[in-house]
Amino acid sequence: MLVFGTRPEVIKLAPLVHAYRARPADVALTLCATGQHRQMLAATLAAFDLRADLDLDLMVAGQQPSDFLGRLLLALRPVLEEVRPDMVVVQGDTATVMGAALAAFLHGGRVAHVEAGLRTRDKRAPFPEEVNRRVTSVVADYHLAPTEAARQNLLREGVDPATVFVTGNTVIDALRWMQQHVAGRALPAELDPGGRRLILVTAHRRESFGQPFRELCLALRDIAERFDDTCLIYPVHLNPNVQKPVHEILDGCPRVRLVEPVDYARFVALLSRAHLVITDSGGIQEEAPALGKPVLVLRDKTERPEAIAAGVVKLVGTQRGRIVDEATRLLSDPAAYAAMARVVNTYGDGLAATRIAEVTVDGVMRTPPFVGPSC
Repeated sequence: MLVFGTRPEVIKLAPLVHAYRARPADVALTLCATGQHRQMLAATLAAFDLRADLDLDLMVAGQQPSDFLGRLLLALRPVLEEVRPDMVVVQGDTATVMGAALAAFLHGGRVAHVEAGLRTRDKRAPFPEEVNRRVTSVVADYHLAPTEAARQNLLREGVDPATVFVTGNTVIDALRWMQQHVAGRALPAELDPGGRRLILVTAHRRESFGQPFRELCLALRDIAERFDDTCLIYPVHLNPNVQKPVHEILDGCPRVRLVEPVDYARFVALLSRAHLVITDSGGIQEEAPALGKPVLVLRDKTERPEAIAAGVVKLVGTQRGRIVDEATRLLSDPAAYAAMARVVNTYGDGLAATRIAEVTVDGVMRTPPFVGPSC
């Protein structure tokens, strides 16, 4: 049983669903949605031709992580008793991941954690995802680490080496699959930058809510006003803590387009057209380097250091001046831009789902482990 609750989880589990379905004689598969992100979940499932077998429908407006976690543990108990899965597979670092892993463990089942071993070693950054990952690692039986660095994190924490497998990240599998489906497709008018350089923006991190978020929004406004040959496109997260400052500061700003969250097909089309990416997302730090897109990360710490070591991603925090300075450097200095605008297969080779299916079904990974670039 695969349990997921948010858009990123669906994106990163979709290739694994396809890998399992390619082995019908070996795998009986159940897809369980928790509804942690109700409005963005259905469209993402549809983009990959998927449908949940079970929908717990747990989302409540304005919910707190602790409230959701409590409802999730209670809702999963009868599901686990009915389905009795041999293994529960979770991906990433959300409340759904930690809750489903705990519920499966308490039920006596095995847990496979996809994208295991990412760490900042600061329990409040990212918050609460760092703790979600650590708790999941404690109860997991299979640790599917995307990179060697993630594997080493787990080994330092005392995880049995025999249970850790370096698979690459399934997001690269998903990205390649979707690229084939959107190849040659034109962007709709509201997302087409015309002849301007497209700056793709995403920002929604909980630890940035409040003044840091206002600072980053002011920085985006400064960049748009300074460079009249750019177009900032920002699919705005639905969280009210994001919506309020974004619209207060950026509504009506020339060359800034605030749009509804886009489905993954349109997101990949946008990312493929982007000149520069400014984000606090974890997944985009993985996807953009595979397309040669420079990334400025609106965070002080990241659990994905590999692309930083490769020189294609840079941490810039949430201070207005620093964000503007770093963006200005890339938009004004061709040499600085070229140094970061390189395709680097930092996080995967498109075979992660194959490796994970081998481990979780056969107990052994026959495909050689993923080896990232040397930095």
